[in-house]
Amino acid sequence: MRAQERYELAVFGGDAKPLDEAERDLAALDADVALARGRILHARFLDTGLEDAAELPLFERAAGLYRELGDACGEGESLFWVGVIHQVIRQDQSTADPAFARARELATAAGDELTLSYVLRHLCFGEQAAGRVDAARELLTESTRLRRKLSFTPGVAANLIGLASLAASDGDRESARELLDEAAGLAAGSGAHGVGQWIEEAREELGLA
Repeated sequence: MRAQERYELAVFGGDAKPLDEAERDLAALDADVALARGRILHARFLDTGLEDAAELPLFERAAGLYRELGDACGEGESLFWVGVIHQVIRQDQSTADPAFARARELATAAGDELTLSYVLRHLCFGEQAAGRVDAARELLTESTRLRRKLSFTPGVAANLIGLASLAASDGDRESARELLDEAAGLAAGSGAHGVGQWIEEAREELGLA
């Protein structure tokens, strides 16, 4: 481990200069682990519907560490997850909005198009809940464009479900059906069986089964 090597350089080699770099490496590792653990807990929430109290502190810790390190990409992704907890788990859009707004700024600045696609998707949910359908569609369309560009096929399929719901809310059932059919093909082709289940649930909910 590089930290061990730098410790030995300092203690046995008499050169303490590498210690700052070792501290930075460990902080980056700590941030990465906190972010990864938070994502695992969120996946468990999606499976059980039960919030783990450790999830939010993990993402907040990751965001703080990445901020100290000057890692805009890591901070943006961590803040996105902070927003998700407030929006999805706690149903608190007003608290989620600032986290999403900052995550959007950071992801854009860092050129992190994958995180940006997630942020735009969840901003869409907020707009849709507020009844701003056109704004919601614009955000989700841009998210989908980014995901197609990145060949993130399961993510494209998931977004198409949302676009189908928006189309149905406008009374365009034919477009909604076509979007769900495309989503189903993409999900099946990429092995995204969970998304496939969401598609079938959407068909039932929209009366398009």
